[in-house]
Amino acid sequence: MALQLGPDELLHVFSFLEARDLLCAAQVNKVWNEVSQTKELWRHLCVSRWSSCKASRMVLGTQTWKQYYLCRSELKFRVASGRPGKDFICKAIAGHTGYIERLAYISTNEYRFDGGEKSVICTVSSDCTVRAWDLQEGTEIWSSPQQPVPLKNLVTYPQLKLVVTIDTKGLIKMWKAETGWELASFCLPTSSSAMEPCDHPEGLFLLAACVNGILYTLSVPQLQVVSTVVMFSNTFGSLLCSPDQQWVFVSAQDSGVRPKVFYTQSLLCPSEDEPPVSTTLPLWMCSQACWAPDEAARLIVVHKNEDDDMQLVVTTFELRSKKSSKHRVDILVQQVASFLPDTLMSPHLMQGYGSQVILLTSGLELMLFTIHGLQLVAFQDHQKPITSMRVDLDRVITSSMDLSLCVYVWNKENKFPVLKSCYHLLGGSHKWASGFTHVESDSTNIVGVEARSNGTSILRSYCFKIQHG
Repeated sequence: MALQLGPDELLHVFSFLEARDLLCAAQVNKVWNEVSQTKELWRHLCVSRWSSCKASRMVLGTQTWKQYYLCRSELKFRVASGRPGKDFICKAIAGHTGYIERLAYISTNEYRFDGGEKSVICTVSSDCTVRAWDLQEGTEIWSSPQQPVPLKNLVTYPQLKLVVTIDTKGLIKMWKAETGWELASFCLPTSSSAMEPCDHPEGLFLLAACVNGILYTLSVPQLQVVSTVVMFSNTFGSLLCSPDQQWVFVSAQDSGVRPKVFYTQSLLCPSEDEPPVSTTLPLWMCSQACWAPDEAARLIVVHKNEDDDMQLVVTTFELRSKKSSKHRVDILVQQVASFLPDTLMSPHLMQGYGSQVILLTSGLELMLFTIHGLQLVAFQDHQKPITSMRVDLDRVITSSMDLSLCVYVWNKENKFPVLKSCYHLLGGSHKWASGFTHVESDSTNIVGVEARSNGTSILRSYCFKIQHG
């Protein structure tokens, strides 16, 4: 008589199986099928394959761990294949009568396959409106009333379903993302050079830099002033919050003014007696900067060599805070790497990946380096200059004025992750369109801003198909 394993013994054996073997085991008999459906087995497979599944705030919705695994595996295959009609549906979404200046997702970037969350994006335009769009349906959800002057920038707070816009004169407005209702407003004394959302343990805030060099910290959603500080004297700045939200990097791009780093807590809880805590970095003529996303406070900056202004340098710093007294915090800055890239052209775009990899674009070229200067790979997949770049855990997408988006996927099997070039997503007819100016993506969609020959823009959405769920 054959030995029959009980459910507990089967569960232990099944815990060593991969997904394909587990699906085969489910076909043996009713008992094996029931044990193979066990939640812990599929959760373990998900956590082993995708680090994002370890997050305590991950939302499954109505799907099981098995459904999640199968859907996300199918999505990964379709994103890597990119077959028109089979793997994705392309939709042209028109509505703005002007040029789209910026776009940002209102929906979260979670992998949801139960239909519980749609991909929704917001846009601002020179036609003086802000609009929200359903990318799956290819429809406009709402449009604001026409504003007095063109809108130039926006940021979103998906967790609160809020959108913040700013116009060319410095008027900031808070909108309810689901309905388009205006909630609050605040007018800067001058136009703005940059806005940055801040999700700090103290709460949600908005950082806004004026062209006269003043940095405003505003509460969200009230848009009330929390603090103001002079970044630079009469020169505009760019802003970057660190992944842990504890630091704010500010720079006057391509200027002889040296960049600074502010300790965020001192901006959110200002002292009447002391200025916000900051330090000046020993760099000259900064052109690009980014944070390494897998590190709490690793800053990467492209700047010119002070001894030879024809030479570019990429320098990496680690930042940390140290209490020097009960009410005093010092900023400690340590240089951890520096190299001279083999190019005289200043990179147009830069982003970090993981803790060691830097992505740079210059003209037609996309390059990957380690922070120590090892070039991992370079691509020239576009016929015209790259205009924007979207980097996430699974893929990289570049847009270009050649009217295409190029999709790359990460290969993480080696010491350093590298990219594999997969395919191009094509825009509309060259008769009507002049190229892609921006690209964004979430877990199941890619969306590009397609500039038209008549001075307007449309959205072009690529929605990946998922059969399971």
